[in-house]
Amino acid sequence: MPDRYLRLSNSGAGRFLARRVGLPQPVPLRRWEPGRTALDGPVLRLTAGTSAANPAAVLARTGLTVHTSPKTGAADARYAGVVLDATGVDGLDGLRAVHGALHPAMRALADDARLVVLGSAPDPLDHHQAAAQQGLEGFVRSLGKEAGRARTAQLVRVAPGSADAAESTLRFLLSPRSAFVSGQVITVGAGGAVVPDDWERPLAGLTALVTGAARGIGEAVAETLARDGARVVCLDVPRAAGDLEAVAARLGGSALPLDISADDAGAVIAGALPPDGLDILVHNAGITRDRRLANMTEERWSSVLDVNLGAVLRTTDHLLSAGALRRGTGRIIGTASIAGIAGNTGQTNYATAKAGIIGLVRSLAPRAAAEHGVTVNAVAPGFIETKMTAAVPLFIREAGRRMSSLGQGGQPVDVAETIAWLASPASSAVNGQTVRVCGQSLLGA
Repeated sequence: MPDRYLRLSNSGAGRFLARRVGLPQPVPLRRWEPGRTALDGPVLRLTAGTSAANPAAVLARTGLTVHTSPKTGAADARYAGVVLDATGVDGLDGLRAVHGALHPAMRALADDARLVVLGSAPDPLDHHQAAAQQGLEGFVRSLGKEAGRARTAQLVRVAPGSADAAESTLRFLLSPRSAFVSGQVITVGAGGAVVPDDWERPLAGLTALVTGAARGIGEAVAETLARDGARVVCLDVPRAAGDLEAVAARLGGSALPLDISADDAGAVIAGALPPDGLDILVHNAGITRDRRLANMTEERWSSVLDVNLGAVLRTTDHLLSAGALRRGTGRIIGTASIAGIAGNTGQTNYATAKAGIIGLVRSLAPRAAAEHGVTVNAVAPGFIETKMTAAVPLFIREAGRRMSSLGQGGQPVDVAETIAWLASPASSAVNGQTVRVCGQSLLGA
């Protein structure tokens, strides 16, 4: 559904009126499109104190123009991105250095600039370092909320000397693909990562299965994974078979009409996979049956939990135990929700299931990596423009759009781009993460 206020507030008369009466002035987001896959402008690389990551080589490989000192007042002073290496910050002096490094650059940012702070994991044995590194989380979340003009801010925690493992993450965050991701804290583990032959098609030769692929977010996920080179198996309920087959045909994939909540769904999926198995499993299928708890029947409660959580647990367990997910390239990506983090009136069933996805990821991720060579992550969408949100009453819909740092709702492709980053072979060091795709919604921080 079109965001008419976004269009109006960016027209000449609308811009004037919004300024005069103090209304929100969201800036249209620039997303990935053919021919414009990178940021428009240079990236500024800064360091606060000492560096434990040294991201210079990684940034050089991105192809972006990198500067190492602000060029305020120059013709090229509008920075499309800033990467601040704060991995060595271990006390108050380091936090002062964060301010000293970023303060001069803040007035030289492009409208859709990407701000990325590199940090380290808080050390449980050094409370000064832990306090400083945890402080970066509050700093980045606040920075994202005040930066304005479609700018985003993230904290990426990297292991010492493991900047290479964060390459796919930095490429994602320093690109139009991450337009609706802000205020996130992402931990990247140690170790190497598979470098794709072509960063524009990192999923070439891989097989992905997307549930709920006939429409909405699932369709966008299937499209984006196919764009990045994957062979896509599109799954949805049998009653959506017509739409499902059309999506699969358009993407050169295959359709699998199936009720994902059926007890034998895992076995049916395993039997439908190609002989070399599955690389990417995206759990996107879901339903809502909203009512306040006092008015919610047992059927509404149980059906939402069974589809949104029970089916994910059963099919994941079956496919892992059957060895259907390939070691090394195997990726399991669940779909949580802001509702599962912050709660939502009338959605106790939905929020329970989506919070359960986060718990599944947190528990399964280390074991799946150790036993199967598979990573497990999740995305948590906020207000995304779909047919479901289009049915929300006008004033609630407008509030949902404006209650984010970016002042607008996201698009299904924003969720899809985040899933594609997590699905990449180069993202093997990202595991056990739940990444919110919500424009840094004020709900749930």
